[in-house]
Amino acid sequence: MTETRSRPPVMRLTDAAAARVRSIIERSDRPVIGLRVGVKNGGCAGMEYTMEFAEQAGRFDEVVEDKGVKVLIDPKAVLYLLGTEMDFRTDKLAAQFVFNNPNQTSACGCGESVAITPAQPEASVGA
Repeated sequence: MTETRSRPPVMRLTDAAAARVRSIIERSDRPVIGLRVGVKNGGCAGMEYTMEFAEQAGRFDEVVEDKGVKVLIDPKAVLYLLGTEMDFRTDKLAAQFVFNNPNQTSACGCGESVAITPAQPEASVGA
């Protein structure tokens, strides 16, 4: 008998991030089902986080529902975002989404790009 175990979501949202995403979606001028999050090559540290409205789920998107918000993860970004917490912070000079990513190894000085090492899949046990 094969035992299945539940796996943790790729990422989760803080209350502040969920509230901000809900607010943005409610003000959209087109039908939106959630927020698509991914990563792309760019910036001085090597990678940048991406976010855009999602009007529909892609065939291979990883769908995470947290605190009443639907986040669609680009399939190419799953291993880079595994275990990430998305937050929304406001201070005197900025209001921005912040990714607390355990796979991030460094960031550039301006905070626009990061270096991320993909999470390693668990080794098979008793093979």
